[in-house]
Parts: sequence; C-alpha cells; structure tokens
Amino acid sequence: MHFQHASDLWQDFPQLVPGVILTRGITADVSVDRPVAALGAAAAERLAGTQESGLPEVQAWRRAFAAMGLKPTQYRCASESLLRRFRKEGSLPRIHPLIDLCNAASLAYGIPVGVFDVPLVSGDLEVRYADGDEVYETFGGAEEHPDPGEVIFADGARRAHARRWTNRQSGYSAVRDTTSDVLIVVEALHESAPADVAKLMDALTAELRAVWGVETTSAVLTRSAPRFTF
Repeated sequence: MHFQHASDLWQDFPQLVPGVILTRGITADVSVDRPVAALGAAAAERLAGTQESGLPEVQAWRRAFAAMGLKPTQYRCASESLLRRFRKEGSLPRIHPLIDLCNAASLAYGIPVGVFDVPLVSGDLEVRYADGDEVYETFGGAEEHPDPGEVIFADGARRAHARRWTNRQSGYSAVRDTTSDVLIVVEALHESAPADVAKLMDALTAELRAVWGVETTSAVLTRSAPRFTF
C-alpha cells in the first residue's frame, strides 16, 4: 500500500507540504490529558493575539479553497473549524484519545491533521481530483458522491475517505474504539510549512511513543518524492 498526492495536485499547489505517520497498536484505554492540555494552552496563546482567520496557516488554506471554487467561509479547512470552535467554547469534545491528541496538535499548530483506520482503506490512498462517481460515507452512514474536480482522498475501491481536501473526513475510516493501525496525514500550504510540519510531526510521534509505547514510521513528502509506502 502507499499514500500519495496526484501529480496534477502538486502542479496546482506546489507549495504543499504533506507529512505522514504510520503507527500500529493504538488503543482507546489511555489518557492524553497532559498533552491535550499543553497543546490547548499553546493554541489559546496564539488566539489571544488574533482570530483563527488571521493565522498564516489558515489564510493559506483559505486561498487554496478559493482557488478550488469553494467559499472559504462556507467550507473551512479542518484546523480552522477546530480553532473556531475552541475559541468560542474554550475546549473541544473528547472523542477518542488519538483523535483528541491530533485535534489538540492541529489547534496548536493551525495545521489540518487527518487520521485514517488503515484496515478500512482498500489498496492505495491518493489525494486527487474526483471523477464524481466515488462513494463517500458520512458519519451518519449516508452515502454521497463528490463533485467532479473536488479534491478527495480516494482508495483503490474508489471510496472517498475525505471530501473537499481537508474540509470533511468520512465516517467510514474514522478512528473508533476497535482501531489499532492508523495513518496520520498532516498537510500545510503556508510559507513556513516545511519547518512547522516537521515540528508538528515530531510532537505527535513523541506523544505516540510516550502515551501508547508504539513505534512509528514517518516521512515528509515532496513533489519529487511524493509516495509513502506502508
């Protein structure tokens, strides 16, 4: 199996910096209170000086969404949506220890973080423009088809595991209590993304090892080396 971004997506967004982490042995019976609190405090400090829309990480995704024909205030990238909720409510709902950790990291760094249950992905996973006949399953179990030209995470069975790039993840491969093997995808477009994605991945891998005691395999992908094999 491998993960990659399609060549035409790299052509349209050459500033893209994706990072990928693979780990096995995740469980739902651990506490992430310490890292979640620390990352939340870092996010709150950043938001004290500006709203989420003013962060360079979010602004870069807004420009990308606009370039794809999406209204940035109607379709927000995952990190902006989390930051917006965090600013208004002061916290995020707890879902699963791994999701709670990744959401908190996304808050602190302003960068979208997606997590996929590996056994529920059929074959290779590619971020690409949709043909329109792929199947996307909502968290409520309903099935949809992405719009032609929409950026999706598509597997070998033509299932869309995310719609509108970093806007909406599928419930089909979402992390649940039985999840063990996961693929974590970090994507950024802003000017300092190379350094920031590396820092975010280092923070996540350190916590994965500290909390779950698991080993990780990771890579920062580039246009010349776009594939992560696992």
